[in-house]
Amino acid sequence: MEDTLTQLKERAIGKKDIGVADALTLYRMGMETPFALMAAASEIREAFKGKRINLCGIINAKSGRCPENCKFCAQSVHYETDAPVYDMVSRAEIVGAAKRMLRGGAHMFGIITSGTRIASEEEWEGIYQAVAEIKAAGIKPCVSLGLLDAERAGALKAAGLYRYHHNLETAASFFDNICSTHEYREDIDTVLAAKAAGLAVCSGGIIGLGESMEQRIELAMTLKGLDVDSVPVNILNPRPGTPLADTPALHPIEILVTIALFRFILPDKDIKLCGGKETNLRQLLPLGIVAGANSLMTGDYLTTPGRETSEDMEMIEDLGLTAALVEE
Repeated sequence: MEDTLTQLKERAIGKKDIGVADALTLYRMGMETPFALMAAASEIREAFKGKRINLCGIINAKSGRCPENCKFCAQSVHYETDAPVYDMVSRAEIVGAAKRMLRGGAHMFGIITSGTRIASEEEWEGIYQAVAEIKAAGIKPCVSLGLLDAERAGALKAAGLYRYHHNLETAASFFDNICSTHEYREDIDTVLAAKAAGLAVCSGGIIGLGESMEQRIELAMTLKGLDVDSVPVNILNPRPGTPLADTPALHPIEILVTIALFRFILPDKDIKLCGGKETNLRQLLPLGIVAGANSLMTGDYLTTPGRETSEDMEMIEDLGLTAALVEE
């Protein structure tokens, strides 16, 4: 078992593909000896990212009334939840939040909006201006605005955008269990449009929706094929009023093994721990970095509280690592 783990670790460091069968072998090994798997994943992370962990903050710039029916989402108009509902906040509020995150230690800042896509020209103009101001302030601007076409992707690039974020959410084979209001292909096309415009792309998903480990591996393989730059790993934090409200929580070890698998499959990419990390990993949160993550979403999430950036900075320092951006 130890020889197999070492061989697969060396293959990952050499950027030789880890196949589905290899990933399933790693999964079985990880569930038996999770700390050995995490140690190997940590070596892969360090081979590509050094001792640097980057931090990303966000603002929920437009909340609620989303026409999509994603079963995990408290912002969907299809479900009765206590998620806030409001129109696009002002450019000054967005830029002010970015500057606060920069002062706190974040390296990237994302403007996140609810809905299938941005339809208003007025909102687009405000976003372009906010992106330019955020870049000028000295923090990397990112956005998550739903489905995207080539024209808008090019305009965002021209405004100074660093990364476009658009999650696939889950594997193609499981997607219809989670959302029926748009096609998986539309999400793929959005990622491709952003890449074609020369933007870095942040795309991942949520684990704990009821998918199998094989389907998590399928998602990781899809992201590898798309050659995305950053892979957010969210862990379901069930929201009252949504169809997944009573979904059982994943065991922390299973979450850590999943993170490690993503590091093996996507050895040179940013693996970002995002929503649900504190709730689900609890006291094992620092092991998310040991398991291979080199990036953290910091501060609050869209509809749930997160952690103070100072706590994340302390955790990174206590692990003997440095809060810093690995430039592409």
